Amino acid sequence: MLKIEKLNQYYNQSHTLWDVDLECKRGKCTCLMGRNGVGKTTLCKAIMGLLPIESGRLIYEGRDITDRPPYERANLAIGYVPQGREIFSSLSVRENLEIGILANRNKTKKIPSKIYDLFPVLKDMRNRKGGDLSGGQQQQLAIARALCIEPKFLILDEPGEGIQPNIVAEIGGVIDYLTKEEGITALLIEQKLPFARRHGDYFYILERGAAAASGRIGDLNDDVIKKHLSV
Repeated sequence: MLKIEKLNQYYNQSHTLWDVDLECKRGKCTCLMGRNGVGKTTLCKAIMGLLPIESGRLIYEGRDITDRPPYERANLAIGYVPQGREIFSSLSVRENLEIGILANRNKTKKIPSKIYDLFPVLKDMRNRKGGDLSGGQQQQLAIARALCIEPKFLILDEPGEGIQPNIVAEIGGVIDYLTKEEGITALLIEQKLPFARRHGDYFYILERGAAAASGRIGDLNDDVIKKHLSV
């Protein structure tokens, strides 16, 4: 679905991503892991075209999208849930979702009914401002907004960060449904090992901006964790 080949990225003179190779298989959840500051969010933004890359290629469904602008990537059915949610706090839940609809690849003008099926709390709160929602509800809204484009590929940057466990569990269930039932491909940036093991199919670990380990999620054993993830 997505192949990243020898990707290099810089912030000014700082080399942040080093020859990163990564593949997300169709209909599977790939977990991108690593300690803080190793380049996980940077890689997400590079995939979305929000940061320029120095070299390398991004191949999506067999097409080179390396030089495509961000809006074209949304049109290719790539959804993005950024770290920190980035909802519009002064707009209502419904209006936030309608902004997502603007990039819908099927040109629909209605919020897909499955959005409220997946996140029923948003239907109850659709006229409330986004800023009035709890952190967990705002995260649900951010995911729902990305789903409004009806993506084939979905990037989620630490969707469980700083929210209550029951909503984290609900989000995990949504990820499972999207990948296993709808065949959506997911790239999940995740720090919590239990969540990654429960919902991921494959993993990659970044270390100092480079891919240091990868494999099936069952290969994420104690030795790998101690070597690459222990603080």
